[in-house]
Amino acid sequence: MASRQPFTDTDTADEAVRATCDDATVCKRFATSKGYWKDPYIQYFVRSVGERKAPEINRGYYARVQGVNRLLDAFLKKTQCECQIINLGAGLDTTFWRLKDDNLMPRKFFEVDFPTIVARKIHYIKTKPPLSKPIIETHSTDSLLLDAHSLDSDRYCIIGADLRNVPDMEEKLKRFQLNTELPTLVLTECVLVYMTPSQSSGLIRWAAETFHTAMFINYEQVNMYDRFGQVMIENLQRRQCALAGVETCQSLDLQKERFLRSGWENANALDMITVYGVLPQDDVGRIERLEFLDERELLQQLLQHYSISWATKDKLSLGLSQVSF
Repeated sequence: MASRQPFTDTDTADEAVRATCDDATVCKRFATSKGYWKDPYIQYFVRSVGERKAPEINRGYYARVQGVNRLLDAFLKKTQCECQIINLGAGLDTTFWRLKDDNLMPRKFFEVDFPTIVARKIHYIKTKPPLSKPIIETHSTDSLLLDAHSLDSDRYCIIGADLRNVPDMEEKLKRFQLNTELPTLVLTECVLVYMTPSQSSGLIRWAAETFHTAMFINYEQVNMYDRFGQVMIENLQRRQCALAGVETCQSLDLQKERFLRSGWENANALDMITVYGVLPQDDVGRIERLEFLDERELLQQLLQHYSISWATKDKLSLGLSQVSF
């Protein structure tokens, strides 16, 4: 009889990181229920709206979703959708379904996450026709390749893998027709911060070395060494959720440098208070009327401690360095 493996500190930390997937999905579900943005698909991953979230949390998620989507959609338009997207640590993200509705489908959309999260997402897709129908509609044959930790169709693929093991992840992606010659967008949202700096730089370098024309979008914490940042770290540590890569989140300059040191040609980074200020202000005005915000200073502090950084390399001269806000 096989002996049971001991449960390690790494297992506990990984479980805490996996729990952040549910946190983000629940927060997005609540914000969309209040009308901050439209997402008709998130309800199939989180049935209940759940308890009320503070207005500054809702506005923070609004800025995150709108900011990432603006860069992602700009990349799709620059490449005329002749590209592929790899969402690393995708969780229960609904971007694939939004892009299909918006007629902005890349040639193929890949998602990678822990196998346990992927198994859950596959279960939701299999049992919820509004999720499975768009995948089937964009598939050319009668059968999909499906097992416990992967689902592959012509235009959508989800794979269970550990991002810290790049060779294994790459092998799985290539097995499902990852095309290294296509312009490629790699997306990470609150993912790299849970990896050690050497692990995340390995992932960033892999993307730079694998694709000749590419863009990397990273959303995560910044300015983490001031008092507000320390409180954020302590709150996560109480949940056994260590930010293994927090030293890279000291400043916007360090966020840019991590890409330039790893083979990317151009890199930019903005904190979310700046992104919030450059989003279409008529829509920002609309969402600010949804709920009264008592502590505007708290929203500003929150937005100052998150950032979007993006990097490009552009052998095909598509003008990717011009993609911005």
